Amino acid sequence: MTGTERTRRTRWVAGSAVALAVLFAGAATVASARDDGAGEHVSAAGSAPGTPATDSADAGFARDMAVHHQQAVEMSFIVRDRTRDEDVRRFAYDIANTQANQRGMLLGWLDLWELPKVSAGQEPMAWMDGQHAGHDMGDMDGMDGMDGMEGMSGHGGGYQAHDGSLMPGMATRTELGRLREASGKQAEILYLQLMTDHHKGGIDMARGCADLCAVKAEKRLAQGMVDAQRSELDAMAQMLAERGAAPRG
Repeated sequence: MTGTERTRRTRWVAGSAVALAVLFAGAATVASARDDGAGEHVSAAGSAPGTPATDSADAGFARDMAVHHQQAVEMSFIVRDRTRDEDVRRFAYDIANTQANQRGMLLGWLDLWELPKVSAGQEPMAWMDGQHAGHDMGDMDGMDGMDGMEGMSGHGGGYQAHDGSLMPGMATRTELGRLREASGKQAEILYLQLMTDHHKGGIDMARGCADLCAVKAEKRLAQGMVDAQRSELDAMAQMLAERGAAPRG
């Protein structure tokens, strides 16, 4: 395969992944997040029927994935300023646009449900409660021993936050500093490696919601994240290979 053909294929895969994410996001927007099957998670404090409880998987996923997505947006804007490579800049813009849109939906649902965007006293990913995270992590190639994922202790609530990395896959403050200082090919490789780790952590969280959330619109959005980010993982692996690099771990 020639360099031109590889570049075209990368653009097509990246574009398809983004289109898929937007498609699922649009489908989720159409559905009502208040009345779409959340009745079993009614708050003990007397929230309206169909409204998830503050400690539900629906609310926990919305809060945690909003934070997770925000870092992906931040990293994407950093790399756009650190490289002139149009393929990486376009890919980063697509990720930032998609995840900012999804983040807005998640925070909008919390507003609709009249739930706090920050849950005092609840650890990140505690909503997974050991029911999903540990066994699914092993299904992903390259997850074991991966930098930035070492804090995972076998269940969603057991992740040990460190150096600003609050959840699996999130970059540390040190890594973000390295990205801000890098340029050109070095920045491209580091961004793609960090975003690969970020997607793997995000996919596991989204799979948790697809299994545990009660609101059908949110479950659909979570499954859409899984499908789209898996496709983006393939695109990033190819882009790394074209630069003589590979995912970490």
